[in-house]
Amino acid sequence: MTSEEVFQELEKIQAIIRDSHIVYTSGRHGTHYVNKDALYPHTALTSRLCEEIARRFENSGVEIVLAPALGGIILSQWVAHHLSLLLKKEILGVYAEKAPDGESFILKRGYDSLVKGKRVLILEDVLTTGISVKRVVETVRFHGGEVLGVGALCNRGSVKPEDLGGVPRLDSLIQIQLDSWEERDCPLCKKNIPVNIQVGKGREFLSRNPKG
Repeated sequence: MTSEEVFQELEKIQAIIRDSHIVYTSGRHGTHYVNKDALYPHTALTSRLCEEIARRFENSGVEIVLAPALGGIILSQWVAHHLSLLLKKEILGVYAEKAPDGESFILKRGYDSLVKGKRVLILEDVLTTGISVKRVVETVRFHGGEVLGVGALCNRGSVKPEDLGGVPRLDSLIQIQLDSWEERDCPLCKKNIPVNIQVGKGREFLSRNPKG
């Protein structure tokens, strides 16, 4: 699938939202949003997008696919499934979970032993700052895994491989270069444009700023 085809498919199911007042996970504000939660109920489309990611890494020597929980679990399963079909051997799909500190990631459930000594493809749905993926990369390396690259549905923050800890490769299905602002500089806030509370961190923002 081309980037334009992916974009059109996501728009059809409102997985891409335009011209709204969005609060991102990073705390920054913007006008567009990739609503991954609108994608995952559409299993056929999710499968097709993950197959495209799998094909892009087909010849990379992937042995295990890993993604951060929660949404990343779906991606890791589908991409591992399609890589297994393409390579005619089992490719494992696992996930990392947030540590008690709420910032770093850990491998539980025996996944640390599965990653050790393996060539790992890391997945993410939407890249904004890349901080979460960088922490997952650090976790994989800590447990002795070799990170071959990062695959993503969307890179909306102009994230580069060096932003992710110097991974060898970064490949996203679509790239959206959009403006975003720190809360204090947000022109939408200054114009009193209501925050979208259906997606992103809008509800949390309003709990802190009732008049926002």
